[in-house]
Amino acid sequence: MSRPPPDVAAGAAGRVSAKAELLQHGLQPKRTLGQNFLLDQSLCDKIAKLAGPEGGSVLEIGAGLGALTASVLGRGLSVVAIETDPALLPVLREKFAAALASGQLQLVHADVREVDLRSLLEAMPAPRTLAGNLPYHLSGLLLRRAVELADVVERSVFLLQLEVVERLCADPDTPNYGALTVFARSVYAPRRSFIVRRGAFYPQPGVDSAVVVLEPLQPPRPAPSDQFALFVKAAFGKRRKTLRNAWRGILELSMPELEELAVAAEISLDARGETLGVDDFRRISELSRTRRPAGE
Repeated sequence: MSRPPPDVAAGAAGRVSAKAELLQHGLQPKRTLGQNFLLDQSLCDKIAKLAGPEGGSVLEIGAGLGALTASVLGRGLSVVAIETDPALLPVLREKFAAALASGQLQLVHADVREVDLRSLLEAMPAPRTLAGNLPYHLSGLLLRRAVELADVVERSVFLLQLEVVERLCADPDTPNYGALTVFARSVYAPRRSFIVRRGAFYPQPGVDSAVVVLEPLQPPRPAPSDQFALFVKAAFGKRRKTLRNAWRGILELSMPELEELAVAAEISLDARGETLGVDDFRRISELSRTRRPAGE
């Protein structure tokens, strides 16, 4: 029987152990929270190794049953773990009583969408890592938050749908390249670490996943501006149209003004958005900020 390639992890044992632990505590996975538990400890150890050196800290999004939490703590890092499911808190407190008592672990019971992640990270010792097995239905939102936090982390390490990771790592003028790619690569250098097959989770999702490492660009780049976001969203919102049509009326620019701006940014308006690199979007958005407001 053929073996999976070295960057692929199957981990069927995780499904059995996750199910058993949930049953032991009288719990069931909650679809409304997008719970897919990864409990193959060898996979969690691989992810934890990406989280940074001993003495640093990890802000974990979605502690779940604590599989990744245990691996990160075992590497000597301090952890602040956010968990929204109140039913899992007693399990986590029992499992990590010693780490909680020593202060190596802090549990935060909250909906991650409502948490001030920046304040938590700034209070943690450097180097700081943002990490987690992200719920599929929140991955877009949380990736946008990660982009905003690139200036306070040394890296972000996420387990995501394989399709999302492929989009993050895509090159211009390829099918997976899109707005998400541009936003992420405006501040990070994404790298796919390894694939995790769907059988590694309980309950088993319908798609495979992958671990992505996002390392802030050096020198650091500022978070995307409002103008940057407008140009990117418009370019990919009308993917089959040329930029001349996709950007028509953007920022209330007349067509002559848009043409002048594009020439200054060295961008052809006859091109399509998916052919532009991050620097192209950055140039035209920065130039647009220097134009005089309409009516002046």
